[in-house]
Amino acid sequence: MTEPTLYPESGFLRLRIDLAYDGTNFSGWAVQPDRRTVQALIEEALAKIARTEVETIVAGRTDAGVHASGQVIHVDVPENIGLDDLAYKLNRILDEDIRINKIEVAPPAFHARFSALRRYYQYRILDSNSVIQPLARFNTAGWYRPLDLDLMNQASKLLLGTHDFAAFCKFREGGTTIRTLEKYQWIRDEQGILVADVVADAFCYSMVRNLVGAVVCVADGRFEPSWIATLLANRERVSDSLVFPGRGLTLYKVDYPTPAELLDRAAKTVARREEENN
Repeated sequence: MTEPTLYPESGFLRLRIDLAYDGTNFSGWAVQPDRRTVQALIEEALAKIARTEVETIVAGRTDAGVHASGQVIHVDVPENIGLDDLAYKLNRILDEDIRINKIEVAPPAFHARFSALRRYYQYRILDSNSVIQPLARFNTAGWYRPLDLDLMNQASKLLLGTHDFAAFCKFREGGTTIRTLEKYQWIRDEQGILVADVVADAFCYSMVRNLVGAVVCVADGRFEPSWIATLLANRERVSDSLVFPGRGLTLYKVDYPTPAELLDRAAKTVARREEENN
């Protein structure tokens, strides 16, 4: 794994940017040829103001259709850039489905990806073929069968801890599938929507949407909860047909350590990933 750049070059300063976006009309976070992506639009807007090309580093690379209300990025920009109205200028340039919520000078050794302690996601499902209201259609997935909340939580609990989640991740060359799932819990809210809170140190490609699909297979009666443990142990990739749609998923928070602990956290993250990939 390439060593992360923890400090900006001379003449540049590192910014931490907190942002939100509606992922409906994006092909995910990362730049892709001939595709509308969040990263591409933000870097284009920043380049207009900074008058130089910039590269953003993101805490969590969201897939196509996935939303964020608490995404975090860092970017190195010329130190003479004006910060007082930078967020205002960016929001004037950007389309309305991306909003910059906060910009601040990052503390030393801050790295949006490698310094992060954990990421928080929410997934929303309306089951029993119920009618999804117009505004909810952007962040709620539908399911035609009734889902048993108790079974969902029984199955989800079996996934907690540090495991190889290869069964629930799309393969990426050089990527590890070992993750620590700290929380995976479902509630049914006042509108009858099933809401999952999913927290881990990090997530691999499509992991949350795979975890949701597998638990739904238990909750609608197709499998016993123990089936989840078997999938996890066998590390065999589950079918793409179990991957739930991106629109139900939102990244809502990223945790970081104190400024004094940033350097140590980034070094440990990189070292662990290298060890897991060897």
